[in-house]
Amino acid sequence: MSRASKLTLLGTSFFAAGTIVFVHFQQKFEQQAMHEGVIRDMEQQRIKRERQLDFDMQKALEEEYKREQNVHSSLESPIKNGSGGTNKS
Repeated sequence: MSRASKLTLLGTSFFAAGTIVFVHFQQKFEQQAMHEGVIRDMEQQRIKRERQLDFDMQKALEEEYKREQNVHSSLESPIKNGSGGTNKS
């Protein structure tokens, strides 16, 4: 074989081996990134469930307090007292 053909064979062999190694590491990196995405999604779902449970508990407490106490919304018409709702001292 001529020197040029040996160098061409050597160059293409190194290029092929380099490409295989690069693709291997790229696949490992992508697999790790996808796994981290799954872990992150699971954590977000856990947080969402906790927040929903907190919300449900607060809503139940609000309903219980509304049953036990006579609560009026501040948006409703104010209670009329002698001073017309203002406090002038």
